[in-house]
Amino acid sequence: MPLELIAKSPRTIGYAEYADRDPVGDEVLVQTLVSGIKHGTELNTYRGTLPFAAEVWDPALRLFRPPREDEHIAPYYPHTLGSWAAGVVRAVGPAVRAFKPRDFVHGEWKHRETAILPQAKLYSVPQNVDCETMVFSDPARFALAAIHDAEIKLGDRVAIFGLGAIGMMALQMARLDGAVQVFAIDPIAERLALARELGANATFNPAECDAGMAIKEATGSAGVDVAIEISGVYAALQAAIRSVHKEGIVVTSGFYGDTKGRVDLAREWHHNRITLRSSMPVWDCAHRNQPMWDLERVERAAVNLLGAQQLQVKPLIGARVPFACAAEAYAMIDQAPGGKIKILLTYTPGDSNRGNEHTKLASAS
Repeated sequence: MPLELIAKSPRTIGYAEYADRDPVGDEVLVQTLVSGIKHGTELNTYRGTLPFAAEVWDPALRLFRPPREDEHIAPYYPHTLGSWAAGVVRAVGPAVRAFKPRDFVHGEWKHRETAILPQAKLYSVPQNVDCETMVFSDPARFALAAIHDAEIKLGDRVAIFGLGAIGMMALQMARLDGAVQVFAIDPIAERLALARELGANATFNPAECDAGMAIKEATGSAGVDVAIEISGVYAALQAAIRSVHKEGIVVTSGFYGDTKGRVDLAREWHHNRITLRSSMPVWDCAHRNQPMWDLERVERAAVNLLGAQQLQVKPLIGARVPFACAAEAYAMIDQAPGGKIKILLTYTPGDSNRGNEHTKLASAS
């Protein structure tokens, strides 16, 4: 039977069998070739630092709350992992018109050997692009949502805090959006070097300097117009607030898993009348420019940017790890992330050269 990846408990990775079947109606059966580990949300699931394990998300109230005495709550663990993958079509239902067997596709599904999805939930992998590139559709949609929430204007100065996959793509998108200066902030030297290659005007290591002060000095005391905080670290959010000019905008796209962290709102945020915005393209959150934009359009635009090769993502691949060795991949991210911005899980190769490259276990140079 095929296998899917699960977090059995915090910091314990395992596999669960599931039954495969033939697709029906408009369904497509896909053999997975590659999937991308989400270094933010998935790492918090791996560590057990997401709020879902201890509290209930109440969709009617839109808040987390303790479970009621008479309320049965299913255990959070074991929990499936994964967000976006790519593969080759193995079979299609009788109503499918968009795809056929042997087509390369990508979309939102978990780390599992096969997936069955409606054809409307799948995208074709462009002929001149490989499956690995399109797996970056997930961080690309979050980066694009953050860029939209930032409302960057031609000529703006922008700071990106946190240079994971989303941050590196937001950096490139800020350039595409007309930013004249982009500052990149991260404590990992390898990521700062790559950020400069991808278009950052200057980079700052918060372990070596006061990043907010450094940005003010680099802009002649003005500060940036917009800061996008994607690391999910409270100290980085504090620095982002310090980096913008009076009445500037700070957009958060990272998940803040440290329950003991804090942000001081009595200083720059209060005295400079700064706007703090959460960027969230999922969880039934509307786009700020609805109805012209919604999640579907953001996702499609992100996919199109990758398909048109307007974003560099190959340098972001830190390692390719076989699906059978997934536990090693999560431990690597948890304990020694270093320059490994995005780790990909690889599966059984397809019958085309476009799939063969996804089976290598190698660190990206």
